[in-house]
Amino acid sequence: MSVLGARALNRATLARQFLLGRSGASVLDAVSHLCGMQAQEPQEPFVGLWSRLDGFAPDELDGLLTGRAVVRTHLMRRTVHLVTADDALAWRGRHDTMLRQRVLATYRRELGGIDVEAVAAAGRAVMGDGVPRTMAELVAALADRWPTPPRRALGELLVAGLVPMAQLPPRGLWGIRAGVRNLPLVNWLGREVAEHGGGEDVVGRELVRRYLAAFGPAASADVRAWCGLAGLPAAVKSLRDELVFFRDERGRELLDLPDAPRPDPDTPAPVRFLPAFDNAVLGYHDRSRIIDDAHRGLSVAGERVVLVDGRVSATWTVKKEGGGGLVVRPLRGMAPAELADVVAEGEALGAFLGGRGEGRVRVYG
Repeated sequence: MSVLGARALNRATLARQFLLGRSGASVLDAVSHLCGMQAQEPQEPFVGLWSRLDGFAPDELDGLLTGRAVVRTHLMRRTVHLVTADDALAWRGRHDTMLRQRVLATYRRELGGIDVEAVAAAGRAVMGDGVPRTMAELVAALADRWPTPPRRALGELLVAGLVPMAQLPPRGLWGIRAGVRNLPLVNWLGREVAEHGGGEDVVGRELVRRYLAAFGPAASADVRAWCGLAGLPAAVKSLRDELVFFRDERGRELLDLPDAPRPDPDTPAPVRFLPAFDNAVLGYHDRSRIIDDAHRGLSVAGERVVLVDGRVSATWTVKKEGGGGLVVRPLRGMAPAELADVVAEGEALGAFLGGRGEGRVRVYG
């Protein structure tokens, strides 16, 4: 079985994430290929798409959100993701148990003994009128029946765990700050969420295939870390005849699709600025292909990062005072040519961000 080193895995990840060269794919096709984009910070997907797509314009994503072709919803790992409408409807049923269990585990004490099915039925009944509501408004409608649980705990159980919801525009539109208004996916999209039943795990198999196309080669543990789902080993086992196998330098078995790109490890990698919580970093259990263990905490702390030679090598922020601009803080020493490439890409990003980032790029450290 062939061994793939960290650099080979890095280049495969970059190629599949559209980070080895900007893609000409449409925004809808890119969101689909990437299996969605983590989006609890509403503006971050715009930077993620700018770094991946040739000629990306924010109004393209805005049009998909208002046109209901993509939605913001709780999905993988119980985090808000920007996904295509088709994927939201196809995948949500497979995620239901995980979403519910994660909320109940987080609020074990506050929600102990609560009748979950009764809460779900009541929440669906309230939202059945098709009126968008904030989480607070939904909880207030149920306060007479469940006055004891903290409102935050009951609200998260409803909107993240029990009732498949879309977060409606204008939240998530370019340059707009807006609170969360929820509406059931069935009302917003006009289609039912696919049911997940027993028998063959068709959705689980599809999730494994789609993950490998966007993130592979990867171990089974990486697939689960990305989505948070249980029961995937059985789906992987049923797919083994369709896959090819490698090992990493630690001896872990890696799964992959036969025809997926695995570029030469020496393929040059351009500087890329990634948004907070980008799945190119978060989408693995073992993130060593793209970020050093010493910096792993950055990936869950919401730091925006810069890839240099394909690896997390700096953080970046937008500075509003003092004339604005981008501030880059390297995590390692960089050669003059690398710094020049960082500045050039940062200036291009600043131009894209306009009033929020236009200006010089300052490198500290």
